[in-house]
Amino acid sequence: MDIIHTDSVFRVEPGTTPNYNKGNSLVALMNILESTELACDREWYLRDHLQYLFPYEFLELYGPQGGDANILDPTQQDNKTDFQKQNIKSFRTSSAYVIRGWVTTGEWTGPFVRLSYQAGPESPLAIAKGGLLGQSIKAWVKVGDRPGRIFTVPYNSASSRYDIELWGYDSRDLHGVLGGRSLDALTRGELQPAPDLIRGTPSAFNREGLNDRDMRQVASDSAMHPILPLRIEVAWSDVDEHVWDSKDGNNYHYEFNMMLRGWDNFVGTGISPNPHGGIGFLEYRNLVSNYGRYTGSGELQRQLQPWSFNAFGSKNHNNATEPFMAVDYMDLHILKPECGIGLHRHRDNQEVFLMLEGRAYMVIGDWCKMPQRERSFEVRSLRAGHFAMLRGGNLHGLMNATDEDIQLFMFGGYD
Repeated sequence: MDIIHTDSVFRVEPGTTPNYNKGNSLVALMNILESTELACDREWYLRDHLQYLFPYEFLELYGPQGGDANILDPTQQDNKTDFQKQNIKSFRTSSAYVIRGWVTTGEWTGPFVRLSYQAGPESPLAIAKGGLLGQSIKAWVKVGDRPGRIFTVPYNSASSRYDIELWGYDSRDLHGVLGGRSLDALTRGELQPAPDLIRGTPSAFNREGLNDRDMRQVASDSAMHPILPLRIEVAWSDVDEHVWDSKDGNNYHYEFNMMLRGWDNFVGTGISPNPHGGIGFLEYRNLVSNYGRYTGSGELQRQLQPWSFNAFGSKNHNNATEPFMAVDYMDLHILKPECGIGLHRHRDNQEVFLMLEGRAYMVIGDWCKMPQRERSFEVRSLRAGHFAMLRGGNLHGLMNATDEDIQLFMFGGYD
């Protein structure tokens, strides 16, 4: 895999500590999330299932502390107990973002995908055109393996961006269902039914129909599949299709791929009578496994990079694959209201955030450019009984945006 990154590292003078209360990168990301618009009023959407992708094109990381302050190459920052290094100081988002989730009209509940593009003279498309883009642009959109097609994307005065929201609605005419602001969005083209691209229904994942089935084989084309990634390919153009923002014809590749598992997100479930020689019936959910029928799944493995330490603290590993998850710690955490675990990166090891009580925004992102997707902050709600697992090297953070304490169980490996 080619590792591509164009970031910088901010040197922190020995004996000083960054002021995390000023210009905090996690707060900046939450502000972007709060500014997002949807086509309908918020009560139309299943709030806990809204998921966000905010692509970024630049990161600035804090450097090490103390005597290591001059080691500004992240691949050489080997002090595992220095929790300042590779905290995220700042970032610069790209021109587009993506949201997905479940939306309901009362009689119908289905998936949607929302695409948003920067308006104004500084977007790549406006620069390519050499001027403002007008009242609409176009987007070529491909979802999963289905053929892509072109949509007209209108300017949205509420967000000051170009926005389109594609619904998997395949029932009767939406004009007879919607009203008010929602109908306005449909009329101007911000909201468009696209059941050929956006597919899925929540009932496909009802617990009663999944006993002894592998979740990965159920409704694999659903835009809101609980565990399979959703890949979206996009290219933007002016309304006349004369100029394009398409990464030189390669297009932008976005991917919802956070590993989030729990009562509703699992690889398999079933009933076990007399569990391990006991009595009665046990209902189980396989969440992450390399065991039994899931042998070789790779979900717990780690591909070592040249700068990685292996599970035994050595860089002499010939870029091997570790087919397990190494655990160096298990912690309980209580986060007070408006407390957030800042955006940061553990260079080597996986980590699990299990929500015991409460609700928070979980953030995971790529440090370097992966071959199959753009670098993005992926943000999802983490609810009680669910956990998020990050790969070695992933950026991550967590924000308690509620007015109540939340309780977390965390385990993983350093660094």
